[in-house]
Amino acid sequence: MASEDVVGKSTSESAVTTIVNLAEEAKLAREGVKAPGHELLSICKSLVAGGVAGGVSRTAVAPLERLKILLQVQNPHNIKYNGTVQGLKYIWRSEGLRGLFKGNGTNCARIVPNSAVKFFSYEQASSGILWLYRRQSGNEDAHLTPVLRLGAGACAGIIAMSATYPMDMVRGRITVQTEKSPYQYRGMFHALGTVYREEGFRALYKGWLPSVIGVIPYVGLNFAVYESLKDWLIKSNPLGLVEDSELSVVTRLACGAVAGTIGQTVAYPLDVIRRRMQMVGWNHAASVVAGQAGSKAPLEYTGMVDAFRKTVHSEGFGALYKGLVPNSVKVVPSIAIAFVTYEVVKDVLGVEMRISD
Repeated sequence: MASEDVVGKSTSESAVTTIVNLAEEAKLAREGVKAPGHELLSICKSLVAGGVAGGVSRTAVAPLERLKILLQVQNPHNIKYNGTVQGLKYIWRSEGLRGLFKGNGTNCARIVPNSAVKFFSYEQASSGILWLYRRQSGNEDAHLTPVLRLGAGACAGIIAMSATYPMDMVRGRITVQTEKSPYQYRGMFHALGTVYREEGFRALYKGWLPSVIGVIPYVGLNFAVYESLKDWLIKSNPLGLVEDSELSVVTRLACGAVAGTIGQTVAYPLDVIRRRMQMVGWNHAASVVAGQAGSKAPLEYTGMVDAFRKTVHSEGFGALYKGLVPNSVKVVPSIAIAFVTYEVVKDVLGVEMRISD
């Protein structure tokens, strides 16, 4: 899904990177300056800081991320995970500490290329959109509006998600493996090679369409809710939260958490469908995802619409929101950790650069 990524492009390109990026873009839009990252040094520093922040924040909430995926795809005829607390306890008892972080290495490994592609794509999309906007308006001094920046960000998100989607696909499969699984992927590269050999190149992009579709409402709602909530707080100043026309870090984090929660809730069904489509064709996933009631055969989906229909028909509408609770719980700490880490790393890099100069 869509918004690392998004529904994750989706669901998963996670609320952390999306909120931080949108906050910066909104600030620049209000100030009327050009898109960020024109200087190579600034781009490199931002990439390093963003990569470290993403890795730290994802690792901190990795147990909740794995539980979310397990809840999304678990066999409805053999329920093992009945909630956040029970699910985490079950993973701990059955697989130990390592089980809580399974798949996190692959998730972190895709952050650096994802960020690099996203930043580069944003620069190119912003330049192209601005050129078209100036040509149509006839104003050579025109600047990107927030809506146009949103469009550029959505393009960058889709491109970055598509470029790194195979890594997200195998991460989903590695994550749902247990110690008792009949077949074990030994790592990201082994999983990529195995899927390619056994299922073909197209299998690496299973679930891509719902991820792309999820980018639009996820990123759009994040942007709209975050900026609208900030503007309302600054104008109304409830409880004296505004100082010198600025909101505190804690208040901005709260706005980001609210925006992320609303965005992911709306786009979440697409993330569930994406994960289930990723399991299709995996010969050893029959114990993970089962078919219609009374049948133990794995589900086969002909496409996104078919996946929606079969999921609702066999498990009910609530199945589209399996794993939403642990996913929501991790939003606040992941945003907070990413924000703080990003600022700390940028400060450290800045100090080092001044020393080296």
